[in-house]
Amino acid sequence: MSRRNAAVKREVLPDPVFNSKLVTKIVNQVMMDGKKGLAQSIVYSAMKTAGEKIGEDELSVLTTAIENIKPKLETKARRVGGANYQVPMEISAERQQTLAIRWLVLCARKRNERGMEARLSAEIVDAYNQTGGAIKKRDDMHRQAEANKAFAHYRW
Repeated sequence: MSRRNAAVKREVLPDPVFNSKLVTKIVNQVMMDGKKGLAQSIVYSAMKTAGEKIGEDELSVLTTAIENIKPKLETKARRVGGANYQVPMEISAERQQTLAIRWLVLCARKRNERGMEARLSAEIVDAYNQTGGAIKKRDDMHRQAEANKAFAHYRW
């Protein structure tokens, strides 16, 4: 990582079906080996299945699931006086979304359903209902931040 200047954030284009940047980011996270068409079909079919299971619009189900996964706090290592402390810090909105999407896809990949569409749709439904692996990751992160609240004064 360069110390001189920060990397320029590239803006993603909205996806062709829902005209949503969130869906594009999820497609990019699901994509492997540059196979974007396959990743798009996986995400769209998973969204359709999740929308049918819950009985609401697919995009609203997905956005609610991502909102439920987003963490508010994380801990960062700070070195103070020769000791490392896990200091709780608030997270920017962009990083919250990035972590939520990453956890959603990783937890979907670890599931035991057959096929990525089924795994992703099940994980979206679980996140919508405040259960599942991604919600557990968020709760673990919040628990860690709460446990290290005593070191919050080292934040800068």
